Amino acid sequence: MRHKDENKSERIFNASIQLINELGLSETSMSKIAKKAGVSASTIYVYFENKEDMLNKLYLSIKKEMSLEVFYDYNESMPLKTAFEHALGKFIDFVLTHKDEFLFLEQFSNSPLLDRLSRNEGLEYFEPLIKLFEKGKSQNVFKQVDTSLLHMFMFNPVMQYVKEYFGGRLELKQESLNEIVQMTWDALKA
Repeated sequence: MRHKDENKSERIFNASIQLINELGLSETSMSKIAKKAGVSASTIYVYFENKEDMLNKLYLSIKKEMSLEVFYDYNESMPLKTAFEHALGKFIDFVLTHKDEFLFLEQFSNSPLLDRLSRNEGLEYFEPLIKLFEKGKSQNVFKQVDTSLLHMFMFNPVMQYVKEYFGGRLELKQESLNEIVQMTWDALKA
């Protein structure tokens, strides 16, 4: 059995992100990924069962990295609004500084290749937010709706703004980002 090299795995992930963002999921083959990563196609199968397995592991790797940044210096004892602003601000920082990873997540999250287990595991990385929403609902700070709706609504406005910015359709303005955070808070409040 061949020894796994973390550097090769990282190169495979990076090549996958680049190709998928350039060509799309369906046009990105394992052989193209191998070529871009500078490894043999058979090497990829030392690390991953197939394309679906590789993409799901890449998805989880990015979600984990994102959650580590979003919850860096996060404290559950923060006031609700402070915790909310902290997490959303860190999310904004992550997507702006990890454009390729964000664009991959956007494509892959809407793909039938994303399996339910990976989707659920990806959500588990954001458990502190679920607790924040539940705490806010119990204190009648947040709307009494399904927590998944609060979660979706927290991130979607920022994601849309960032996609517009990445697409060159608007100029990035800190003032606008601050307004989105405030508008999102206002929309979630009871």
